[in-house]
Amino acid sequence: MKRLIILLILLAIVSGIAWFFKPKITPYYAQLTKPHVGLAANLQPPSQKDATYVGSQKCRECHKEQYHDWKHSMHSKMIQDIRKDPNVVVADFSKLPDDADFTLKDAVYTIGSKFKQRYMIPAKINGKEDYRLGNYQWNSETKKWQHFKPWKYWYHDAYPHDNHQFPTSNTCDGCHFTGYMATGKRYEPAIACENCHGPGSNHAKEPKNPVYKASLSDPIRTNEVCLQCHMRNRDNRLKKNPDIKALWMDAKDYPDGYQPGKPLIDYKLAAPFVLGKETKEFWANGAAKKNRTQGNEYVRDAMYRHGITCINCHDPHKLTNTAQKSEGNAACMKCHSFGSIIGPHQTSLSAHTHHKADSKGSLCIECHMPKTGRHTGKSPLTVRSHMFAFTSPAETKAWKMPPETNACYACHKDRGLDQLQKDLESWGMVAWRNQEVLSHALLNKNQKEEKEFSSSLQKKSLNHPYISHTLFRRKSQIFKIIFFFN
Repeated sequence: MKRLIILLILLAIVSGIAWFFKPKITPYYAQLTKPHVGLAANLQPPSQKDATYVGSQKCRECHKEQYHDWKHSMHSKMIQDIRKDPNVVVADFSKLPDDADFTLKDAVYTIGSKFKQRYMIPAKINGKEDYRLGNYQWNSETKKWQHFKPWKYWYHDAYPHDNHQFPTSNTCDGCHFTGYMATGKRYEPAIACENCHGPGSNHAKEPKNPVYKASLSDPIRTNEVCLQCHMRNRDNRLKKNPDIKALWMDAKDYPDGYQPGKPLIDYKLAAPFVLGKETKEFWANGAAKKNRTQGNEYVRDAMYRHGITCINCHDPHKLTNTAQKSEGNAACMKCHSFGSIIGPHQTSLSAHTHHKADSKGSLCIECHMPKTGRHTGKSPLTVRSHMFAFTSPAETKAWKMPPETNACYACHKDRGLDQLQKDLESWGMVAWRNQEVLSHALLNKNQKEEKEFSSSLQKKSLNHPYISHTLFRRKSQIFKIIFFFN
């Protein structure tokens, strides 16, 4: 009996030690090992296929805690009714420019508030009652009005260049009004429960009829409830006919018809990007230039491919861990710990970052999620990248990105990209991952300079009878021999 008790005590001690030193990734093991069903499978519960939208108040009857958290989040405040609460207006209408085509009395709804606020005005467009946007928006970050032309996006050839004829129903309402994306009806002015869980009428009648719960899905598919809006796109119909003019007055800036659980890839065409080609939405390395591009960046990241999801970092009801209210290193260290198989592969934080442990330079997001994008063209850089892989100063220069988008330069503007790169190299912080980019940039620069030099001499030779050129090739290099005769 004594031996059994001693054995049990030893087993408890060993188990306790094993639990204490277990890898932090262990709680996510079940999630990360779920079978991947692919992007084409329909995961919507069968009982939900004929359900209708009932609104968040119905959900509140049973899910009080989740409703309370959501009600205090920014998702519940994306669209707000000015008539019900005039205090939702954050703009200073006393400074509205004289050429504005609207007044506060004209506006019914606000869109956003944290970074910018736009105003929805009732209008009859294309033969139906709709809403338009005012020609000015309030920049909450600069506290200034700025001119706004809502048609100046990828769909500029699908609408008249007149905001009086530009409907919010085709561009804004799919993501901002619950139910509109799937049905074309504005059930609730907010990003509410059914935006992520799908229509809930059958579940409300009989709780055994489930709604879609993303966390129970293949983790790759879990992200789709976020990607439906947090991933810049084009109208899905362009897959069949790429002529945007064929969608005159009807181009949609959201995945029209989508409901959570359905395969998003059948409804959404991702915004185009090719590595090395800068666009209006992405820098040449794929980092965001605008807001609402988190999904475009994240689907290219290793964490996405291995099954880490948006909701592992963000509570979907509380919307915690935001750019304004970061949880700090604790959010990352839930999985990453020194000595673990997924790193960091150093013995301490200061050894990993080469900065003091309690300094800004040792915050994970400052190096792995630098501010690369803006909410408007006149806003400061406040949109954090979701690519996560560190971008060195040399890469920033090679991709011809503004220095301000580089994590090192953002804090050390006095040193410059070249010196900052030397600092990293002196610490031994070099990687094969970025060597191809740097090699390409270096060799292309030399070839460009060589071409420009040759072109310059050729132009001079037209007016200089004593200059002649002999060009010959050796491997891939072009050597120029210039003979000057006097």
